Amino acid sequence: MNDTLVKTGVSDAKDAESRGAERITLVFTLYDEDYGLDVTCVREIVRVPPFTTRVPNSPEYIRGVINLRGSIVPVFDMELKIGMKQKELTDEARIVVVSWNDNLFGIVVDSVREVCTIYDHQIDSATKLSTTMDKKYLLGVARHDDGRLILLLDLPALFDYDQYLDEEA
Repeated sequence: MNDTLVKTGVSDAKDAESRGAERITLVFTLYDEDYGLDVTCVREIVRVPPFTTRVPNSPEYIRGVINLRGSIVPVFDMELKIGMKQKELTDEARIVVVSWNDNLFGIVVDSVREVCTIYDHQIDSATKLSTTMDKKYLLGVARHDDGRLILLLDLPALFDYDQYLDEEA
């Protein structure tokens, strides 16, 4: 019996090694496609309020700002940023509040699907994709266990938030 336990432990360690590092990922949808963000960047998920305060002279993909429990949070429109057409928000739409470099901002998504674990061996390079989306915004594409493809977003490249802050100063 001990031999079985020892062998199983070794086998599990080899399986974990072959899978690579795990990434806990928030999966959300835009135009029926699945996108993923590293969950360690996500602070919370909130309903889209009835209105956002527009910021004058801001890029089109900046929807505006919201007051989130006393903090002013800029809200970015993912669809516009990645080259899609903006569409009417549904009841499923959410703002994913993200923290990057000690700054909070929100991104509007069509719906939040799940939190899942993705292993390195499931990720392929984004260069293999045939998409109109700029590949510099992608870390790669993950093949989920159920066969779905999840586009993994590179948050710093996508929003270049530091540049936005410099423009505001």
